Amino acid sequence: MNKKILTLTLLMAVVPGIAMSASVYKWTDDNGVTHFGDRQPTGKNSEKVNVRSGTASQAASNRESAQERVNNLQEQQEDEAVRQRETAKQEARRKQREANCATARSNLEVIDSNARIRVEENGEQRYLSPEEIAEQRRKFEEIATENCGPENGQAQQ
Repeated sequence: MNKKILTLTLLMAVVPGIAMSASVYKWTDDNGVTHFGDRQPTGKNSEKVNVRSGTASQAASNRESAQERVNNLQEQQEDEAVRQRETAKQEARRKQREANCATARSNLEVIDSNARIRVEENGEQRYLSPEEIAEQRRKFEEIATENCGPENGQAQQ
């Protein structure tokens, strides 16, 4: 029984190699036409051509590489979507900083014009005291410093 299995295994291993070793010849006829054939022509100069044939293992590896390409494409699309979301967040952050900067500068101009500043509290209007004006100036200068200069990377991503 073991000899039969061994013989069968050996035969199965050798047969594909024999089938793959078929030769292909290339030659040109008198009219300049190139021909290919599995038999060497008589009376003509010919050359043996190496023929590569696909196998099942190559087909499987091609499918894997195609799947890898699909996975890579999906990853690239996800990365691009993340980058676009981050860009939108950065744009919104930049616009907010610009608005804060413009408001702080406008308020500082009003304070620096030595105008009396009137505020409304609990439905009543009153003027700010010099100490309150100084406090407001400090607050608006701080806002302007934070928002009018280049972004210091304080923004969270």
